Amino acid sequence: MEALELARWQFGITTIYHFLFVPLSVGMAYLIAFMQTMYVFKKDDRYKQLAKFWGKIFLLNFAIGVITGIMQEFQFGMNWADYSRFVGAVFGGPLAVEALVAFFLESTFLGIWIFGWERLSKKLHLACIWLVALSATVSAFWILSANSFMQEPVGYEIVNGRAEMTSFFSLLANKQLWVEFPHVIFGALSTGALFVTGISAYKILRRQQTELFKKSFSIGIVLALVSSLLTAFAGHDQAQHLMKSQPMKMAASEALWHTSGESAPWTVIAAIDPKKQENSFQVDIPYALSILSNNKLYGRVPGILDLQAQYEQKYGPGNYIPPVRTSFWSFRIMVAAGMAMIALGLFGTIAVARGRLEWHRQYLKWMLPAIALPYIANTTGWIMTEVGRQPWIVFGLQKTEAGVSPLVSNGMVATTLIGFTLVYGILAVIFVYLVMREVRKGAEDPAHDDSDGVQQADQRHLASL
Repeated sequence: MEALELARWQFGITTIYHFLFVPLSVGMAYLIAFMQTMYVFKKDDRYKQLAKFWGKIFLLNFAIGVITGIMQEFQFGMNWADYSRFVGAVFGGPLAVEALVAFFLESTFLGIWIFGWERLSKKLHLACIWLVALSATVSAFWILSANSFMQEPVGYEIVNGRAEMTSFFSLLANKQLWVEFPHVIFGALSTGALFVTGISAYKILRRQQTELFKKSFSIGIVLALVSSLLTAFAGHDQAQHLMKSQPMKMAASEALWHTSGESAPWTVIAAIDPKKQENSFQVDIPYALSILSNNKLYGRVPGILDLQAQYEQKYGPGNYIPPVRTSFWSFRIMVAAGMAMIALGLFGTIAVARGRLEWHRQYLKWMLPAIALPYIANTTGWIMTEVGRQPWIVFGLQKTEAGVSPLVSNGMVATTLIGFTLVYGILAVIFVYLVMREVRKGAEDPAHDDSDGVQQADQRHLASL
């Protein structure tokens, strides 16, 4: 394999692995903040137990997320030097704000929250976890502002062969950012919600602290339903925008080789032949793609081959067709996972509302493997986003092959690829082991809470004096 292909594999592995942890951090932060809010205002210690229990798992996930994020940045500098030089003047602003402001604030308030139990007032301590959640969201915003430039470049000019920023506010006003950001955040909330409901269902099935984990299940399943629906609506808006900004990506995700007629069907499944540039078999839903694209029954949708001809006229000779099979199936796997999340969320919300959750033991058994659904949706969504943009690394400005480091050999990339993969495997084993250990231990009994015990010991000591 050549250095370019190895570098692309390394980018894919490091990005997807890092993104396994980021959505869970964002989603769980809001769930913990809500549970602690219930504790403060309802004065119910069970919510404090839950906030502390989920807080431990959140910290484990946060720590691994930081490590994988650092390794991801390393591979940018090592494997994609020409890309970094080309967009460095644009990326520098949002990434600096993310690191120096958003991530710094998130880490600071997280540290205060960890050590602030029984040391800060309840409301001040509660404010810390809400600030953690908001800082994580702002951090995601700045990262996505950089990614949105790769999808739809704005606010720049080319100077001496490099993209230089002309308007920082144009980056923030990028339409791609404002359709991508809500889709990612709602997806993160779904990830946190399904994670909480899955583990809560496991504890309920084993009849361990049942009443306590029924509360966290109830909170999680309602959020899972609401956030999954919002993710679907945000994804619909994003797809409609991509029909205008990156029509080739959307045509590839539909395996639509030729421009449709007055109405376009949505292809459910297809046998795609990229060499012959046709589908030998497909199952369609009439009018559906026109509705998804234009919110009406009629409307043409441009096809891959027609767009290829347009791109050749605009950008010069070359192949501008992304991997169609990957784009097509990643999109459908994402949609299928999202629909399953909505169905499970709806069923669970109804069961909780009727007070019949424990009657549905088979449903509770499904909820543990259902933890994987948002991870599948997040991963396939990002695969479609990045693969569907090919051959561009920055759409319309720089091709992927032009961004790779010219002085990095095949052996160098292969060595770091193997090394990163081994480290990621070790981190995965450690993370799963520590999470399982915390789940088996369950939530601490307030009567044996360490911080409360220290306070009670201090009070007994004062009384003896």
